[in-house]
Amino acid sequence: MVIKKKYDVVVVGELNVDLIANGLPKFPEVGKEIIANQFVTTLGSSSAIFANNLSAFGTKVTFTGKVGNDNYGDFIVASLQARRVDVSNIIRTGKQDTGVTIVLNYDEDRAMVTYQGAMAAFTLGDIPDSVLEQARHLHLSSIFLQEGLKKDIVSLFKKAKRLGLTTSLDPQWDPSEKWDIDWENLLGYVDIFMPNQAELKAITNTTTILAAVDALRSFFNILVVKNGREGAVVWTGSDSIHQPAFFNNSVVDSIGAGDSFNAGFIHAFLQGGGLKECMEFGALMGAINTTSSGGTMAFENMSRVKEIAKSSFDYTL
Repeated sequence: MVIKKKYDVVVVGELNVDLIANGLPKFPEVGKEIIANQFVTTLGSSSAIFANNLSAFGTKVTFTGKVGNDNYGDFIVASLQARRVDVSNIIRTGKQDTGVTIVLNYDEDRAMVTYQGAMAAFTLGDIPDSVLEQARHLHLSSIFLQEGLKKDIVSLFKKAKRLGLTTSLDPQWDPSEKWDIDWENLLGYVDIFMPNQAELKAITNTTTILAAVDALRSFFNILVVKNGREGAVVWTGSDSIHQPAFFNNSVVDSIGAGDSFNAGFIHAFLQGGGLKECMEFGALMGAINTTSSGGTMAFENMSRVKEIAKSSFDYTL
């Protein structure tokens, strides 16, 4: 008998607001001031962008993480609720403030400064088994911003597999550049590993993507490597599929494009799609992300997503 779960996906991750400066003439220099043409406050964090956009596709999502008892915490919870993400498992704390990321966008590149706040205090003990048991799939992003959880990441994914969940992980960048996780032990419990090219090279201490893949080949199940305008490649053992990017000639910014790719891929995966279908849907969602500022503004609902797919990329969903 198949047991119907309350949620399709439980997202475990960091929560912060993004304060985004767009339209910079160049990156700032120490002691000098420049003018931004636009400033936006929006839902940030890779995990929340992923959850928000996945929910917009109609996938049932619950989120577990930690924010402060402050205005930014209120903003995050309300933003996720507005996109139909279940927030009953988000913890509010008076001990730390909500995390904040300041984003400076110049052309298609960006610089970021993050204050971790409450996200660094989130631990494995804050994730009851009952939350995992209600979901089909576990996704985690940005483990290096979650210091309280990082030491137990293998235990978390091992538990998820024991409870019958499929799993995915996007490690994101390590600000300390130590990459100090037991990857050999961890990746056996990760069904879909989703770094970008720079992260994968750093994790494996290699200089080429093929060398990086070879270094992990004995450990990963499905490896998805994102590389911006070069598209993405998925490996299963020695087999690979390259997915070209969908080009947007009027990029607003690329914040959250990788997270939107992840959301598209996991949505198609949970619908039973093959890897080629998952890659194409992921690439399209990554491109749609770039049509609006921030990582979530293009993903109000599936009707809006279909409209942008058709008008901007001549793609019918």
